[in-house]
Amino acid sequence: MDELRLQYRLLKQSVMDELLERLRTGTPSFFEKVVVDLMVAMGYGGDVEEATGVLGRTGDGGVDGVIKEDVLGLDMIYVQAKRWANSVMRPEIQKFAGSLEGMRAKKGVFITTSTFSNGAREYVDMIEKKIVLIDGEQLVDYMFRYGLGVSPSETFVVKRVDEDYFAGSE
Repeated sequence: MDELRLQYRLLKQSVMDELLERLRTGTPSFFEKVVVDLMVAMGYGGDVEEATGVLGRTGDGGVDGVIKEDVLGLDMIYVQAKRWANSVMRPEIQKFAGSLEGMRAKKGVFITTSTFSNGAREYVDMIEKKIVLIDGEQLVDYMFRYGLGVSPSETFVVKRVDEDYFAGSE
């Protein structure tokens, strides 16, 4: 059973590596679609029709888009999506936090195909605003977990002896 789990983890990592490569080489508009689809799959933004087009629309003040936190739209989440190869540094996060302040927003999500520097992560921990950083590895892990951009290839059922069936057979 341990060998099966190990092989599953290796296969999952291989699929996630391929997902990340596809995101990095895809178009910016496709990346924005992935971000919207993922947020909806995670329960944000209502449905895809409501959420579609929210990214890339505002484009002013360091925010790519706004998505509903829930179906009712009781609160909004401000999103920045960057399809980058280089690490996102603290100044980019500071700019995003400043944009949130200018919009009187309380929550933001910064998503990238790359990584975040230690300085960027430390900055998010220091400020009052709630900013969630999702790097490329976490992004593709969420895609895998929520079934976005992946589909089942094969299903294996692991069976064991049913002790209840054999109860009293000895």
